[in-house]
Amino acid sequence: MALDRLLNVARKEFSDHITSRRFVIILGLLLVISTISIYDGIENYNNSLEAYTEQLRQMEEFDDPYRNWMPQKPSIMYVFISMMSYMTMLGGILAIAIGFDLVSKEKETRSLKSLLSHPVYRDEIINGKALGGIGALGFAMALALAIAIAMLLLFSVVPTAEEFAAILVFGAVSLGFLLAYFAVALTMSTVAKESGNALIYTLVIFFAVSSLLPMFGAMAANAFAGDPPEPPEMGPMPKGVVRTSSSGGYSTTTVAQSVVYGGTEDPEWKAYEEEMKTYIEKRRLISDISNLLSPQMNYYTVAIAVTNPQLSSMIASPYDTAPEEKPGLAGALGRVWMNIAALIVFPSAFFAATYVKFMRMDIR
Repeated sequence: MALDRLLNVARKEFSDHITSRRFVIILGLLLVISTISIYDGIENYNNSLEAYTEQLRQMEEFDDPYRNWMPQKPSIMYVFISMMSYMTMLGGILAIAIGFDLVSKEKETRSLKSLLSHPVYRDEIINGKALGGIGALGFAMALALAIAIAMLLLFSVVPTAEEFAAILVFGAVSLGFLLAYFAVALTMSTVAKESGNALIYTLVIFFAVSSLLPMFGAMAANAFAGDPPEPPEMGPMPKGVVRTSSSGGYSTTTVAQSVVYGGTEDPEWKAYEEEMKTYIEKRRLISDISNLLSPQMNYYTVAIAVTNPQLSSMIASPYDTAPEEKPGLAGALGRVWMNIAALIVFPSAFFAATYVKFMRMDIR
C-alpha cells in the first residue's frame, strides 16, 4: 500500500534524525538553555507571587475607595516568555540543520536514483522525508515541554487546566515556527545541487525574513505615516497628564495617561490624541503587513498572546479606555488570528514548492 511505503520512508528519516550526532548536539544545547531559562522564569514567578501577596496584605490597610482595585495575580505562563526567545534562535538552527541536506545529500551521493529503483514513488519519498523531519521536530518540542512541566512540578507549581492548555498551545505555536524554517531548508535542499549551497540559501532567507524584512517594514511605516503630530503648546497641566521633570516638561506618554486617568476637556489635547491615534494606526498598518511575512514576528505575536494575554490585549488596543481585565486565552488568540494563519501558510507554501520541484526534478 502507498501509505505503508510512505510511513516506511518517514520512519527511516525520523530514525536517522534522532540518532544523528548533529541533531543530538543541537537538541542538547536547546534543552540545556531552555532548562536554564525555565529555572530563571520560575524564580521570577515566585518573586512576582510574593509581591502579589504583599500587595494584597497592604490593601487591607487602605480606605474603602482603594479596595476596589485588585492587583493581577501572576500566571505561570510568564515562565515561558524567556523560553520563547531561545526558541527563535536555537530552534530555528535545529530546524535548518534537519532539512538543509535531506534531498541534496541524496543527489550528492547519487543514492536518489538507486532509491527510486525500488518500489517507491517520488511523492512517497518527498512526503516521507517531510514527515520524518516534522516528527523529529515534534519530538524535540515535546521533550522541551516535558522538561518544562517537570520543573514546574518539581518546584511545586501546579498548572491549572487553562494554564496546561496554554502550555500545549505554546508548544504547538513553537512547533509551527520550527516547521517554517524546516520547510525553507527542505525547499533549498531540493533546489540546490549541493548541501553547502542549500545551507547558504537557507541562511540568507533566514536572515532576510527574520531581520531585514521587519527593519524594512519599520522604515516603510515611517515613510507612509510621515512625521508624528506635534503636541499643543504647554499650558496649564491637563487632567490626567503627569509632569516628569522640574523643568516643566510633560511625560512622553501623555496620550496614554490622559486616556487611562480620565482624559482632559482641553479640545487641543483631544485633537492631539486623535491625530496621534491615527498616526500610530497608519504605522501599524504597514508594519503589520510586513511582519506577516516573518515567522519570527508572527511567533512573537502569537506567543505573547499565549503567555501574557493582557499584554497582548494592550498592544492590540492601546487606546482602549475600558480594556478587558482578565482576557482569556481564546480571546487573545482571536486577536492574532492573522499571525496564526501566516504561521500555517508560510511553511505550506514552501512545502508545496518542494513537492512540485521534486516531482519535476531530473535525477539522471
